[in-house]
Amino acid sequence: MDLGTSSLSLNTIPTKFLRPIHSSTSSSTLFLLPQPRNNPFPLKATLKEFNIAATQKKMSRELEYSNLTALSPLDGRYWGKVKDLAPYMSEFALIYYRVLVEVQWLIKLSQIPGVEEVPSFSDDAKSFLQGVIDEFTVDDALEIKKIERVTNHDVKAVEYFLKQKCESHPEIAKVLEFFHFSCTSEDINNLAHALMLKEALDNTILPVVDDLIGAIGKMAEDNARISMLSRTHGQPASPTTLGKEMAIFAVRLSRERRDISQVEIMGKFAGAVGNYNAHLVAYPSIDWPQIAEEFVTSLGLSFNAYVSQIETHDYMAKLFHAIYRLNNILIDFDRDIWGYISWGYFKQITKAGEIGSSTMPHKVNPIDFENSEGNLGVANGTLSHLSTKLPISRFQRDLTDSTVLRNMGVGLGHSLLAYKSTLQGITKLQVNVARLSEDLDNCWEVLAEPIQTVMRRYGVPEPYEKLKELTRGRAVNKESIREFIEGLELPNEAKTELLKLTPHSYVGTAVDLALTTEKAVKLVNGKC
Repeated sequence: MDLGTSSLSLNTIPTKFLRPIHSSTSSSTLFLLPQPRNNPFPLKATLKEFNIAATQKKMSRELEYSNLTALSPLDGRYWGKVKDLAPYMSEFALIYYRVLVEVQWLIKLSQIPGVEEVPSFSDDAKSFLQGVIDEFTVDDALEIKKIERVTNHDVKAVEYFLKQKCESHPEIAKVLEFFHFSCTSEDINNLAHALMLKEALDNTILPVVDDLIGAIGKMAEDNARISMLSRTHGQPASPTTLGKEMAIFAVRLSRERRDISQVEIMGKFAGAVGNYNAHLVAYPSIDWPQIAEEFVTSLGLSFNAYVSQIETHDYMAKLFHAIYRLNNILIDFDRDIWGYISWGYFKQITKAGEIGSSTMPHKVNPIDFENSEGNLGVANGTLSHLSTKLPISRFQRDLTDSTVLRNMGVGLGHSLLAYKSTLQGITKLQVNVARLSEDLDNCWEVLAEPIQTVMRRYGVPEPYEKLKELTRGRAVNKESIREFIEGLELPNEAKTELLKLTPHSYVGTAVDLALTTEKAVKLVNGKC
């Protein structure tokens, strides 16, 4: 037994090795361990020090929920940055959209001539039902959760709540049993989830993505003419412009944004196993598939006619994977900007009072881009699982999708947090033109490419090999390049043009590509 280890616990030491002693400054009993030969210092520990686990257990019972006690950083530390998603992705939102679907279905039943038991509602009844939706509060949601504690069924709790809520209205009270008529819980849930996604994308996610694309596009056009050394395989390569490199990301993100917006968000409303079994037994003469399609599309969703008990979730897989791809592109952007900052191509504007390092006062860390990259990784882990799991369900239905769907807000929340972090980071960037220029001035060897290409045009033998001998492993500067060009057997006009080249000017169409970024983004989205 090695009694010198710092991880030693009293519980693991036979009592015969412990010698009790008493402290004059404390009522606690201490135990002195025998001093091991290889450790000149005795190991002491009070009973209080070894009761940490019990203290933590007691603390956990006493803690109340707050931003500081939330298990998820989205609901704690980052709440202020992601709270705009809460109306669409929270438990409250799920309950609200369930209420909306149930109420709208009852209204739809009142509009079907063949369902005589639910006559057309008066304007007063319609107004009352609409008020149930429009005036739905957190207290209402808590009441539903209270009912759920008895029913142990979340959707049934919504039905019971609505019956209680509407029993005071004489007209609606007569048709209370038509709440949830011929529905399986998943008829309500799949439409609620679809509406949650649709509203979250339209009102929160896509607007921020648009801001992000716009900010990167502005970087492209503002820096269109600022030449920059490229690096392929980490080595100096043909020059580009800073703006053109930003333009690439603006257009890439636009393509994924387009794909996200073009995903059909779908819904089903076909009963227990997708065949309208109960509907047709109750009202065999009604065209229920047509009614279901009308109802689903009235909610702004696309209709899925071929389903089991659940909507197949294929559109969700497509949607989440499109967001995953957008996030992957943004990771690429974050890492490139991080690298440019580390090379000094960008300076970061500081704010009074901000600290970059707890020990190194000179540091201004690229924390926004690091934060974005980290959160995009967390988001993509969740989105990847959603994409691969949700389309799979045993036979006509299992419940594995139910708990997974509750994490849609996790994937979207970390994505939103990342988008905002990148946007914040962009606002702090300041181009260091002198540093960009310095790198170009030190890399005249990048002109080997245009020189040997012109040599090929005019039939100069072994152009590549001659430039390889000149440049590889040797210091190359303006003078050596000029001397090489002047010694070539080329037409004077060709020599003159080559002698005009510098690492700063050898950028091809980079400037034009950067200046047309906005047009390219609009073209991707069909706006040109």
